[in-house]
Amino acid sequence: MTGDRTPAHPNSAAQHRRYARILRVAARLGARHGLERMQMHDVARESGVAIATLYRYFPSKTHLFAAVMRAQVLRLAADTPPPAPGTGPVDAVTDLLTGASRQLFEQPRLALAMMQANNAALAVGGGPSRGTDEILADLVLRTAGVTDPGERDRRVVRILEQAWYGLLTTVLYERSSPEAAQDGIRLACRLLLGPVLEDSRA
Repeated sequence: MTGDRTPAHPNSAAQHRRYARILRVAARLGARHGLERMQMHDVARESGVAIATLYRYFPSKTHLFAAVMRAQVLRLAADTPPPAPGTGPVDAVTDLLTGASRQLFEQPRLALAMMQANNAALAVGGGPSRGTDEILADLVLRTAGVTDPGERDRRVVRILEQAWYGLLTTVLYERSSPEAAQDGIRLACRLLLGPVLEDSRA
């Protein structure tokens, strides 16, 4: 992970709008070019900000795409409705993750850029991706109807997240098909969440 500076955070309303505009442009260019071929100067130009401003918020492309991923997970959490009546918790989580996967597969270069940035950020101690993983874990627990999760619940959800990331990666590196990954997600949800939820209701 390059970039030793501590990223700045937006404070004013104008800074938040600028920050969000940068993320939208980065997502669009990332979907077109991927992580390696996308240029920070292009993001700055199309966002209408100075390159120094861009680097103040995002010292590297890894910081930038980790932030794009966090924004997308936040949007997923905000847009996900409660499970439909009669939907069991395992099915509800399965629907959540398979639906999110379909959206990622529609823009594979952007999805791979976000996954690469997430992995690089975790390798050096978390960064923005740590908050991203926690947001996703909270969404999974909420979707499963777990209102007071214990440490075991959170450990199982972390394992499920890792399995999900791994299945996504096999598709993005063209080692597997989207259909096989979706089947794997269904199996992981059933095997990992089923016993935990049964125990919690016993």
